[in-house]
Amino acid sequence: MQATSTRVSILLPAYNAERTLPATLRSILRQTEPSWECVIVDDGSSDATVACARTFAQRDARFVVVSVPHGGLVAALNTGIEHCRAAIVARMDADDLMRRRRLEAQLQLLDAEPRLVAAGCHVRLFPRAPLRDGLRAYERWLNSIDSARRVRQEAYVECPIVHPTLMIRRDVLAELRYRDCGWPEDYDLILRLITRGDDVGVVPQRLLCWRNSPHRLTWSGEQYGLDRLTACKAAFLAARFLAGTDTYILWGFGDTGRALRRALQQHGKQPSHVVEVHPGRLGNVIHGAPVVGYEQLPQLPRRPLVVSVAGEGPRRQIREALAAMGFRETQHFVCAA
Repeated sequence: MQATSTRVSILLPAYNAERTLPATLRSILRQTEPSWECVIVDDGSSDATVACARTFAQRDARFVVVSVPHGGLVAALNTGIEHCRAAIVARMDADDLMRRRRLEAQLQLLDAEPRLVAAGCHVRLFPRAPLRDGLRAYERWLNSIDSARRVRQEAYVECPIVHPTLMIRRDVLAELRYRDCGWPEDYDLILRLITRGDDVGVVPQRLLCWRNSPHRLTWSGEQYGLDRLTACKAAFLAARFLAGTDTYILWGFGDTGRALRRALQQHGKQPSHVVEVHPGRLGNVIHGAPVVGYEQLPQLPRRPLVVSVAGEGPRRQIREALAAMGFRETQHFVCAA
């Protein structure tokens, strides 16, 4: 790879994005950081996507167009990595918009904290009118994550970094690349970073307008379904947090906890006890695991504790209760909604 003075390569895969791509590329042109290149990987589009990309490239040489036969997102991303020349790669999707200071602010963070291998930023979902309460709550949760410590704590709740906000050191991305494991490639990448000990920071500013569309892969792709997210979490939990044992303590046995127990069972991991606050369940046995109250935790054999409870409020209360008992998050317990 030749040396370049370009500070950041924007990796932008596009497939049949003629309707949204012009606004996306205009938002890149407005960046306060001028030292960028944008690698647009046209994934075999059948509409005017590649024509649009080439029009921008003719006007500004910082746009680079790579056309490949349609092979899907993972293949397009990995192809794009090979064409990124800068030491830093910023992800972008073909239907989102960058705020003017996005590149500048994230580069400043990575420059100031060399220990960080990557950084995200906060988002604003749009259009606002059709947003339901669930999506608004999801946006609030994402925008509550403001540090590498919080990224690590929230990593098994859901993907703590919105993929098109990711800015990552190119050598790390080129080493790991993207994988097609049947679950979200972005979540897979973030969990690989975290489980190998890397720090991923966050610029706590809304620097990306994240389009809410029913056609977005995040909402429509089979590999992004709730069952695939759970399978992804379970695989990484089994390989890392639960690597040294086949038994763990499970806090919560609602829909979320039951699904995670089944997924972890596929990796040979079984709960020794189930912690519940519902009085009607205390004293029962679920799949061989006694149901106990949280007050009994200090008397139980010390095992990894997985908190699988939906809802940010209940998780906050559980974290406070566990901290008061001397349990340290990511060391003694993880939250995995």
